[in-house]
Amino acid sequence: MAVSSLVLIFAIVLWGFVHSLLVTPGTRARVRQWFGAGSDRWYRLAYNIFSIVTFMPILGLVAMDPGETLYVIPPPWSYLALAGQLLAVAALGVGLLQTGLWTFLGFEQLLVKSKGGNPQMVTGGLYRWVRHPLYTAGLVFIWLTPVMTVNLLVLNIGLTIYLVVGAIFEERKLVREFGAAYRDYQENVPMLIPGMIRRRD
Repeated sequence: MAVSSLVLIFAIVLWGFVHSLLVTPGTRARVRQWFGAGSDRWYRLAYNIFSIVTFMPILGLVAMDPGETLYVIPPPWSYLALAGQLLAVAALGVGLLQTGLWTFLGFEQLLVKSKGGNPQMVTGGLYRWVRHPLYTAGLVFIWLTPVMTVNLLVLNIGLTIYLVVGAIFEERKLVREFGAAYRDYQENVPMLIPGMIRRRD
């Protein structure tokens, strides 16, 4: 059991490191050098496919050896947990539509030549409540799982750390892109948890 959990931890850390490395400006610049500027059109789609394919073995490890059961939420509370997961999936869908589903998946970049211009900062809809609603929805979904096992807990903790760290790095990128407008947005809208607004004196 301990070996299985250690392997899972290693797999999550490795996946998170590679996944994060692929979105750095340095990696993107190297890909442009190797394959030309046209690589920007297929990079997002290739990145998404690679991320999904390489995450499947991690899910497989948990499925093959979930570990000892830590708790099971009994009915009717389990129905509330499942309802919360459904709401999280719905919020994820709404958030993707707000930010541009086809752009997020990478199909728009692949099929349509870049239009140029300045990127738009989304602050309406779900983005009025949290700055990263997709991450919030993902966290709600994984932590409302009615049955929790040792290795599923390891996976959830790893994904939580990854999403929080990823949000912090994404914030830096957004500040570089939008400057004072995004810093003002940070002051008025919490990162992940609605109502937790960071204030500066």
